[in-house]
Amino acid sequence: MELMVKNEETEERNDRHQIALLGVVVAFVFINAAALSFARDNRLLFSHFRGPLIWLAVMLLAAVSLSRWRPQRDPLLLPLFGLLTGWGIVLLDRLAPNFLGRQTIWIGVGTAAMLASAILPRSMRPLRRFRYTLLTAGLLILAATLIFGVNPSGYGAALWLPIPLLGQVFFQPSELLKLLLVIFLASYFDERETVLRLSAKSGARFGPLPYLAPLLLMWGFCMILLVWQQDLGAATLFFILFLALLYLATGDWRYLISGTLLLLITSIFAYVVFDVVALRIDAWWNPWPDANDRAFQIVQSLYALANGGIAGQGVAQGFPDYIPVVHSDFVFAAITEEWGLVGALGLVCCFGLLVHRGFRIAISAQRSFDMYLSAGITVLFGAQALLIMGGVTKLLPLTGVTLPFISYGGSSLLVSSIMIGLLLYLSSES
Repeated sequence: MELMVKNEETEERNDRHQIALLGVVVAFVFINAAALSFARDNRLLFSHFRGPLIWLAVMLLAAVSLSRWRPQRDPLLLPLFGLLTGWGIVLLDRLAPNFLGRQTIWIGVGTAAMLASAILPRSMRPLRRFRYTLLTAGLLILAATLIFGVNPSGYGAALWLPIPLLGQVFFQPSELLKLLLVIFLASYFDERETVLRLSAKSGARFGPLPYLAPLLLMWGFCMILLVWQQDLGAATLFFILFLALLYLATGDWRYLISGTLLLLITSIFAYVVFDVVALRIDAWWNPWPDANDRAFQIVQSLYALANGGIAGQGVAQGFPDYIPVVHSDFVFAAITEEWGLVGALGLVCCFGLLVHRGFRIAISAQRSFDMYLSAGITVLFGAQALLIMGGVTKLLPLTGVTLPFISYGGSSLLVSSIMIGLLLYLSSES
């Protein structure tokens, strides 16, 4: 009886916290939509509220559904998801309104996928059981881009596959492979956690390396495909994910050192072999000699960062349009210019809070697979946000990954939404 009362109190507290935070998020999104309308048209126009209204409808549906079927969930995940996607709607209306309708549809589809992954599963056992099947299917789909891949923009690496019967709708297989690789790694380390830890502590000459051979083979094949496609942003993410979960499974800090050295060696090799990598590293090291040509994008980003100041120029008051592909790769520069240092730090805090909640779910997990899965998803979110924000600010070489939930891109949004749904499920189970 006492346990039931505590559960009911927890559920009521979760609902109150979620409603209060969602209220703040809704106010933020609609105030900025109104500011955008006044700045662009000197009056309130319904066209600037169409996207936020659809977003509000799907957020309300998500809140009601989670309260009904996942009352023991983490109460902060949905407000964070809502804030980031709502901010992305306003930004896309500001930067690329011709893509707004498509992105709004992807938010609806992504929210439905999030609810499905949070509510429908009865257990994670099928993911553990069919890990090789899932990863092999993902690799085959990724390999298909070598033959059937296209680039919707007409230039650059062909990393997308057209979706049959949907016309000009494309999907990026490397985004799906991120999730499948997390599931595979979580299942593999779950089965071999004890052996890996004992082997690492035994002082054996090769440590747990013999037990990792099948895992290294699958991971190496995945990396070869990505490097062959020159999708080095995804390859870097996969490497960070693999290294983080390997350290979590073994507790051996030597893997972190050797992995970092391997990453440096790989970067040097890629700098020599791939022109696109050499361009990004040269632009990171010193963009000014080539500011009017190949380094134009990062230079304009630096100007936008400097122009933002503390409080920013205001919505639609800056000039982020000067940055090529600003609605995708450089959306963080647009936020910094128009919301200033306050907005940029607020966004960093949002991702920091998301990482904190994800690791909290991992620590509270009652099964090893759940721990590895939630930790892997959290590492992906944190590493991806860090890589793109560091690249935009020239703290790191630009890798070309998207800013989760905010940058334009249906594939990234859909897969990221599914991962949020899995975190919601795992938080209710822990």
